[in-house]
Amino acid sequence: MIWRRGVGKREDRAHRKDPGDRKGGTGLLAQLRRPPGGRDARIMLFAQLLDRTGTGVWAASCVLFFTFVAGLDGRQLGLLLGAAGVAGIAGSPLAGHLAARFPVRTLLIGCHLLRMVAICALLVFTRFEVLLLVVAVTSLGDRAAKMLEMLFATRAAGEQRGTYQALSRSVANAGYALGAGLAAIGLAVGTRGAYQVLILGNALSFLVAAALVWRTREQRHGPGHGLGSGSEGGGGGADAEPAGTTDTDRPAAANPWRDRGYLRFVLLDIPLCLDDSILGVGLPLWLVGHTDAPHAVVPAFLFVNTVLVVALQMTVSARVRRPRQAAGAARLYGLTLLGCCTLLALTPEHGAWAASIALLTAAVLATAAELLRSVSSWELAVSLAPREARASYLGVAGMSQSIQKSAGPLLLTGVVMAAGPAGWLVLGAAVAGVSVVQRRTGLRRLAAMERSAAARAVPVASRTPTGSDPAPVP
Repeated sequence: MIWRRGVGKREDRAHRKDPGDRKGGTGLLAQLRRPPGGRDARIMLFAQLLDRTGTGVWAASCVLFFTFVAGLDGRQLGLLLGAAGVAGIAGSPLAGHLAARFPVRTLLIGCHLLRMVAICALLVFTRFEVLLLVVAVTSLGDRAAKMLEMLFATRAAGEQRGTYQALSRSVANAGYALGAGLAAIGLAVGTRGAYQVLILGNALSFLVAAALVWRTREQRHGPGHGLGSGSEGGGGGADAEPAGTTDTDRPAAANPWRDRGYLRFVLLDIPLCLDDSILGVGLPLWLVGHTDAPHAVVPAFLFVNTVLVVALQMTVSARVRRPRQAAGAARLYGLTLLGCCTLLALTPEHGAWAASIALLTAAVLATAAELLRSVSSWELAVSLAPREARASYLGVAGMSQSIQKSAGPLLLTGVVMAAGPAGWLVLGAAVAGVSVVQRRTGLRRLAAMERSAAARAVPVASRTPTGSDPAPVP
C-alpha cells in the first residue's frame, strides 16, 4: 500500500508538471530536441519540415508553371485551383475514416508516396485533363496527410498535444519559408528545366518524409490514445462519449455525421479560419485595388506572418492548453479578426505611408488571429470528440479549413471587397459573433461530457472490489 501511494504521488506530480519544465529549457530549439512524444515525435517533426519545404517550393511556383510551361489560360487555371480545393475537402474525412480501420503510420506513408507519384506526373503530362486529375490527387493527399499528422500528435503527445501542435506549426512555417526561398532561385532561372528541378525537389521531399515516417512506431496505443483533457481541468468527460447529454450534443453510435453537436462545432469553425484567406487574398487585393501603398509591401505580409508564427506560437500554445481555455481563445480570435477587418475598412485610399502602416498592422492582427485559431480549433476538435471514435471525428473536423480555403477567397473577392469598407466591418462583426457562439456551445458540450463521465463513474465506485452488487449501507 505504501508503494502504491508513492507511485500515485509520483504520477500526480508528473501530470501537474508543466511541459516546459523538462530539462533542457523551454525555448523552441530545446523543445524540438525533446518534443512531447519523444523520438517518434522528433522524427515526425523533421518529416513535416521536409514535407512543408517541398510544398513551399511547389506553392510558390505552381501558378507560373501552369501558365508558362503548361500553357493554361486564366479560365483553366481557375478550374484547376477550384478542383484542388474541392478535392481537399474530401481528404480529411476520408483519412479519418481509414484511420479508424488501418494504422495511421501506414496511411501517412501512403499519402506521401501518392503525392510523390502525382507530382512526378507533371514531368511527363501537360494536358489540361491530366493536370486536373494531378492537382486533385495532390490536394487530396495534402489534406489527408495533415489530418493523419494531427491524429499522430494526439496519440503520441497526449496531454502535451498543445505543445506539439505549436512545434508543428513553427516547423511548418519554417519549411514553407525555406521552400519559397528555394523556389525563388528556380523562378529566377525561369527555364522549363528549372521548373522540372523544382518539381523533382518537391517529389524528393515526399519520398524522404515517407522514409522518416516508416522509422516511427504506430501510435495506436500511445499516451494520447486515451487522453483528452481529463487532467487539464476538463474532468474525465472531455474524452468520454457524452451518452447522457441532450439530443443535439449526444454522439449517435460514435458517428460524427450523426452527431449534431460536433457538426455544429465544425460548421462554426469554418468562418473561424478566415484569417488564412484574409492574409493571402484579402490584404494583397485590397492593397492593389483600394490604396496607394507600393506593391512591394505585399511580400512583407508573408514575412511578418512567418516570423511571428515561428517566434510566438510556443508562447500562445503555452497559455491555451485546456479545453476551456481553447473555447475562450475562440472568442478572442473573433475579436482579433474584428480589429483586423476594422483596420482594413479604415485604411486610407491615399497616402502610401499611412496605407502601408495600416495594412502591415492588419497583417499582424491576422497573424495573431491565426495563432489563436491554431490552438483553439485543434484542442476543441480533439476534446469534443469521443475517445473511441476520435480518428473519424478529427477527419470531419479537418473539413473546416478545406472548405474555408475553397469558399473564403470567393467570399472576400465577390462579396466583402465588392461592398467596400462596409464589407470588412460586416465580416468582422459576423466572425466575432460566430466566435461567441462557438465558445458558448463548446463549453456546454464540455460540461455535458463531464456530467456523463461522472454519472458513469458513480455505479463503478459503489461496487465492491470484486465487482459484486453494491455494498449494503451500514
